[in-house]
Parts: sequence; C-alpha cells; structure tokens
Amino acid sequence: MQNTQQRRVAFVTGASRGIGQAVAVGLAQAGYDVVITDLARQEADLRKTAGLITALDRKAYTYLADVSKKDEVDATVQAALRDAGRIDVLVNNAGILKLSLLQDLDEATWDAHFDVNVKGVLLMCQAIVPHMRARKSGRVINIASIAGRQGVANQGHYAATKSAVITLTRVLAQEAGMDGITVNAICPGIILTEMGRNNLGSDEAVRHWEEVAALKRLGTPEDIVGPVCFFASEQSAFVTGQALNVCGGIYFH
Repeated sequence: MQNTQQRRVAFVTGASRGIGQAVAVGLAQAGYDVVITDLARQEADLRKTAGLITALDRKAYTYLADVSKKDEVDATVQAALRDAGRIDVLVNNAGILKLSLLQDLDEATWDAHFDVNVKGVLLMCQAIVPHMRARKSGRVINIASIAGRQGVANQGHYAATKSAVITLTRVLAQEAGMDGITVNAICPGIILTEMGRNNLGSDEAVRHWEEVAALKRLGTPEDIVGPVCFFASEQSAFVTGQALNVCGGIYFH
C-alpha cells in the first residue's frame, strides 16, 4: 500500500455518471486517488461515484462546482490541492448537449455549450496546469468527440465546441510540453450513456449505427477508460497534442 504522499491523484470533471463516472472508477482501479466534481444537482450521483472509488481502497475527494464559473473552478482546485496534496492527471470530461438545428438555435443555448464545453476546459487547465508546471510533470486529457471531426446534424453547436477542444489540446500541448506535461484528447463515438441514448432517440437508430460501426456495436462508458489510462500513464510519455478516435470504427480520419 502506497502512503498518501506517494499516491498519484487524478481529477475528473463531470464524474457523477456516464463516461465521467466510468473514467473516475477506472483510474481508481489503475491506482489513483481521484478528485471528482459535478454540479450541485448531481450530488447524489457524485456520492455514488465516490463510493465506487473508496470500495477500491482509493481516496475520493468530492466537490460540487460548475466548470464554467472561474471562481468555483479556482476554489475547487485549491481545495483539492490542499486535501489531496497534488494533481497528476486532469480529465476534462464535463460537457452538455442539447439538440437543435442551427437555424433554430437560440443564443442562450449556443453560449451555454461554449461556456461548459470550451471555457470549462480552459478554466480547469488554467487552474491546474501551473501546479503541474511547478512539478515538471502532468497529464491533461480532454474528452472531445468525433462530432468535432466532421460535424453532426442537430449538433452543430456541440460539434463546434468539440472542434475547439481539439484545437485547445494541440495548442496547450505546444505551450506546456517543455514543462513535462502532455496534453491529449479523446474523441468518443456513440456511447450508450443516458445522453447518448436520448440523442439517438430510438432503438431503430441504435441498430442503424451498430450496423455502420466496423465493430458492429456502439460504445459503453467503460470503452473510454483504457484510452484515458493510456494517456495518463508513462506508456504515453512521448505522445502529446493528439486526438484519438474511440468510436468502434464509425469514423476513420
């Protein structure tokens, strides 16, 4: 058993359910203590994630925060550094998606998506990367989407945010690499979370995309865990600024 000073610590946003929960638990299985955050209305589910982590004999540091609010981000990161002592890995997973045709898209919905999906990534990196710079070591993993590669009807605003995340990943990799920090993105395909099922809308749509996928199935949140753990590990020490498609063979560029 490692002592507290030696334990590695990962920080996962949007960890109450879906991909965020699976990643937080997967990192705990890989030996990390895990800082988890989500909105106040997700507190009950976030506590469930914490319970799954502690059941693996790992520490769970739980905070309620909105990643689009700089004061909340800064306060949460400072609390996490105080309580956990260090942050080795940042996984920017928090995100929202409300379907809309571009023609019908209202300004508030556009702004909300960019506030959470893009500004949230920026604010988290601004709060945590200086700590990584001081330690000359760190891993930043941004959850983007294959929607950011090609665009998806009814998701133009969401796709634009995820394209921005991919670009931020490439730029931060260049700006932070000299300090021993790698920055990579993961682009999930269709993952059968609650949000994923709602977006598909029907069992017929699920079957259609299963047939399109080379692997003839759609993803589960657990399918994202391995790629995250790879980017978090020393095995990826010479990989930075990359965006990895994890989509079962729906998209090939």
